[in-house]
Amino acid sequence: MKGEKKDEPVISCSGLHKSYFQGSVEVPVLAGVDLEIAPGERVAIIGASGSGKSTLLHLLGGLDVATAGDVRILGQDIRKQSEAERGATRNRSLGFVYQFHHLLPEFSALENVAMPLLIRRMPKEEAFEAAGRILDQVGLSHRLSHNPGELSGGERQRAALARALVTRPACVLADEPTGNLDRHNAEAVFELMLQLNQEMKTSFIIVTHDSGIAARANRILKLVDGVLQPAS
Repeated sequence: MKGEKKDEPVISCSGLHKSYFQGSVEVPVLAGVDLEIAPGERVAIIGASGSGKSTLLHLLGGLDVATAGDVRILGQDIRKQSEAERGATRNRSLGFVYQFHHLLPEFSALENVAMPLLIRRMPKEEAFEAAGRILDQVGLSHRLSHNPGELSGGERQRAALARALVTRPACVLADEPTGNLDRHNAEAVFELMLQLNQEMKTSFIIVTHDSGIAARANRILKLVDGVLQPAS
């Protein structure tokens, strides 16, 4: 039926395993993760340091390849895609926000935010227009020409959030997005994420150690012994 697709998960994985090798010794990190993220849903993932939370995000985002299991982004099995196809899927469907902003220091805020659109070969004028709009939404319309070094920590993270959202992705993968900020700026950035989640209907998967942020998600999942389970 035509209407069924709208409820399709934006990201799903099943039987996801990931191991690394230290010499000849296999070190399992994920041991069979199953997950579905609905459109517009906010999911927090918590767990001890070293439990594999960042590894899981990398697999869900197609930045790394699982040892076993599958990952689907808007129904497409990314394990069956070439590296170039995975890159196109990431650019089209996903946004990424990290603890450290990863803005390019030699470019302005406007150029940094426009970058994902320029990579997909959108005309420069259109890309800058879209970047300007989203920077205005995150309260940085007065900082368009400033380089990252001229922005405060909170402003840099808001610019990074704008870059993640400029493509209007189906889902944003956020790895400790407020972990490098003081409490005031962390709260401001997270409020902005909530606002944009509601306005744009973008899903968020947020890895966090901040219990206050996790509590405001629709679901909290905990990674224990390589498996996701509902947090108690």
